[in-house]
Amino acid sequence: MAKRNLSLSSRIFFYMILLVVLASILIAAVTIYQYNEQSQDYHQKRLERKEAQLVSSINYVLKASTWEVKPNNLPFIFKDKIYEIANIHNVTFNLYDLDGQLIKTSKPRLENDPNIQKLLPYILDTLNQISSKRFVEKNQLLDGNYRASYLVLNDQSSKPLAILNVPYYDDNSLNSAELKEFLGRLGYAYIIMIFVAIIFAYFMSKFITKSLKAISDKMHQTRFEKQNKKIALEGVTSEIKSLVESYNAMIDDLEDSAKKLASSEREQAWREMAKQVAHEIKNPLTPMRLTVQSFQRKFDQNDKNIRKKLDEYSKTLIQQIDTLSKIAEAFSNFAKMPTQNLETLNIVQVVERALEIFPADHVRFKSSETHILATADKDQLNRVVTNLVKNAIQSIPEQRTPKIEVVLEDDFHSVFIQVKDNGIGIEDSIGEQIFQPKFTTKTSGMGLGLPMVKNIIETYRGTISFKTNLGKGTTFSVTFPKQQ
Repeated sequence: MAKRNLSLSSRIFFYMILLVVLASILIAAVTIYQYNEQSQDYHQKRLERKEAQLVSSINYVLKASTWEVKPNNLPFIFKDKIYEIANIHNVTFNLYDLDGQLIKTSKPRLENDPNIQKLLPYILDTLNQISSKRFVEKNQLLDGNYRASYLVLNDQSSKPLAILNVPYYDDNSLNSAELKEFLGRLGYAYIIMIFVAIIFAYFMSKFITKSLKAISDKMHQTRFEKQNKKIALEGVTSEIKSLVESYNAMIDDLEDSAKKLASSEREQAWREMAKQVAHEIKNPLTPMRLTVQSFQRKFDQNDKNIRKKLDEYSKTLIQQIDTLSKIAEAFSNFAKMPTQNLETLNIVQVVERALEIFPADHVRFKSSETHILATADKDQLNRVVTNLVKNAIQSIPEQRTPKIEVVLEDDFHSVFIQVKDNGIGIEDSIGEQIFQPKFTTKTSGMGLGLPMVKNIIETYRGTISFKTNLGKGTTFSVTFPKQQ
């Protein structure tokens, strides 16, 4: 299946909607990322605050203690105080000695409790390598983010005394609920925004392509054989303006080319017409010349049959002169097209009078109405009917009795004339040529009858066509509007 290309309007529409959807997805992703970053910063700073509060309380206990401040006495110093500090700050913490052994914890050891009796070696190594003597470890525990800070405590002389461990569980349930609520509201806003974007994109795409549609329609209407109108668009972009100017320039070039071609075709037509006229006139002139020469050569005033011969010569000359007259009349009638003298006529009456010159027993006329009014030239309409009937009679073989039927009908807008004969029909090989000037199947004639009829009918904005049954007859159909 061939790939269907979308129109420019559809592409603009879909690209704008796609842009809105991608922007919505990007905003949602950035929102989620920002919430997560804020949550991480919140828990980090909260841990630091709790740690600072614990250090302050521990230092206060150490100062107020009657025990000598040294690592071995820490279990006695914080025997009960560790629980007071934990209750005051609502936080659990542990104290380890510098070797990583657990000194004291603020809560009893439970199963799956992250507190350990001895710190792992990598924690001690890390604390020794970091100048700040503080290390925060993050672990995934119990389906949540668990972090633990390790800080080296110093005595009043700044000597390392112990290691403070503060376990911390990142509770993101509140932030997650807020994030879901915010994303829900954002989703509703996105749905409304997408509907608005669809409407906006539709009208915007139509507006953007409106000028292109106007240019496209003009291009589809452009015809070489008729006068084309230029495009006049106001308030368009520079790109559309350039396209319009190119089209208008093309129309000017096309009009010039059409004029040159029409002039060339007229010159060619007149050349062909002159050749045809010369050829047709030459045909009767030759026997006329031979007749005159023969008369001069054989003339003898003492011949007793001289008057009889003179009559024969005269008849021959008159016959050829009549032929020349018919030739001149035929070309004159053809050259007069399409001069018109329009008037409102009763077409029924015009056709009846045109048929009076033909034998009544051969031609039968039938009309759907007694009065069919239309605007036409009486002489030209007479020529149409006369030529069609004459051609119909000439198409009938001598051994066949002519039967010509002329049918006249009409409707609200048009007039219909049909001329049916029982002649030999028209062969397919010549069917497309019968309306061309100079084409004829008869031994005499100039082939201008049907071209003249076609010229007249097309001048009336009508049509002429035929249907033929070889060996049985042909029907010519003429249609033209009632009002010109």
